[in-house]
Amino acid sequence: MSRIDLFKQHLSEKRAVKVIAGINNFDIENIKKVVTSAEKSGASAVDICAKEEIISEIRSMTEMPIFVSSIVPSELVRAVELGADAIEFGNFDVLYEIGKSFSASEVLSLVKETKSMLGDREVFFCVTIPGEISIDEQISMAKELEAMGIDLIQTEGHYHVKPEMTGARALMDRAELTISNTIELVRNVEIPVMTATGINPTTAPFAFAAGASAIGCGSCINKLSSELAMIATASSLVEIAKRNSVKVPELV
Repeated sequence: MSRIDLFKQHLSEKRAVKVIAGINNFDIENIKKVVTSAEKSGASAVDICAKEEIISEIRSMTEMPIFVSSIVPSELVRAVELGADAIEFGNFDVLYEIGKSFSASEVLSLVKETKSMLGDREVFFCVTIPGEISIDEQISMAKELEAMGIDLIQTEGHYHVKPEMTGARALMDRAELTISNTIELVRNVEIPVMTATGINPTTAPFAFAAGASAIGCGSCINKLSSELAMIATASSLVEIAKRNSVKVPELV
């Protein structure tokens, strides 16, 4: 069994947990803690930035499946050469922070460019659907990605929470859009859906109830100061995912 087959197995069982270090997180010590928390909790994969030296260092420390996220086709292709088990076009938060975003047509064009640059090389390929384009555009985009042979699509939601909200209400508000997007996409395509943005132990059960086969969890883990707290949170998410598990024959 190859490394990515672990993630594929969990995906087919609708219990995959991807722990996200962050597309713009270049703090190697923090990333190592995130990876350790993913390993010790039994998570399905870890997602890191596309910086070459970070990919190489993380690849040398773990045999768990590594996703590399970027919005630059050449960086994704290089990540494959450096040992990434999966690539993801997306995780657009870094763009939203500076007031930019991607349209569906821009994403599709860059995904096609990435696939062309990969040539015959086979790699698990995930694409984030921009969360705030219309749902009709999201569905149309998802169908086109499915026709292109993309393996997984990731939803996203609001980047900001309304400032007056606190506690569980704030957590639910941040995740509301990504969960509703998950419901609509699961209804319209066969490609597996991973729900991300605002997913944490409070909101994860709702993502799986919406039909997600996987969850992507970032800030609820990578913003914690202690490795022990990271492990505890990741373990909680893995347990929630296991309760959603649908048993299928193991990959061989």
